[in-house]
Amino acid sequence: MRIPDQVEQDRSQWPSSINRRGFAILSNVFAADEVDALACELESAFSEQNDASGSIRSSDGRVYAARNILSLIPSSKECWKRPPILNLLDEVLGPEYGLVRGLYFDKPPDRTWSLPWHRDLTIAVENNQLETNQFHKPTTKAGVPHVEAPREILKHMLTLRIHLDDVDDENGPLLVIPGSHESSNDDAREAEAAEPIYARRGDILTIRPLVSHSSVCSRPNNQRHRRIIHLEFSGCRALPDGYKWKDWISA
Repeated sequence: MRIPDQVEQDRSQWPSSINRRGFAILSNVFAADEVDALACELESAFSEQNDASGSIRSSDGRVYAARNILSLIPSSKECWKRPPILNLLDEVLGPEYGLVRGLYFDKPPDRTWSLPWHRDLTIAVENNQLETNQFHKPTTKAGVPHVEAPREILKHMLTLRIHLDDVDDENGPLLVIPGSHESSNDDAREAEAAEPIYARRGDILTIRPLVSHSSVCSRPNNQRHRRIIHLEFSGCRALPDGYKWKDWISA
């Protein structure tokens, strides 16, 4: 297995890449033993949790998607508190940022999947039944209230996708449209400009939620996982209309 060539950015270029293209790849943030420890903690937590915790399992019982990771995996609240992550979050979001949601995704060999082009518009809140003109489409996901947030809130957010496995064309990489976080064009019309995101275990993709992205299926006969810890951060603690984040974890 060979990871396709992808330009490794100098750390000084990360903020400008995020502002201009909507994403940047942080290489070699976690060492192999740290990735192993995160993966082991995930496996242990999933083996103990029940179906009410918001996990989705494959035919052999393995979890390939889960919400409420901040409650399930204690290290998810702390693992990002290190350079260069702290420096980047501070520069991109400002000094008052906080961690607001955690998710988990996998593409196990027996349960590959894909997602169409979309932007990440929903946030987790304490109460989604307050009167508002700012938030829309209230839903409940794994027992947690969610709403679709206004663009002004989403513009001040950044997601970290921690890769626990190498990712190439075999195991279903993410596809992104550079610069689409600044565009309101239809995703399908821009899809020809899409780039695949390749990574090695321990790398992090930092991406704006308003970047158009999709996910393709793993190739037939693929035998590798594609595990991701997905952490969302906001630079705005105060939300309009009395709304509050479900979680807010400061550095």
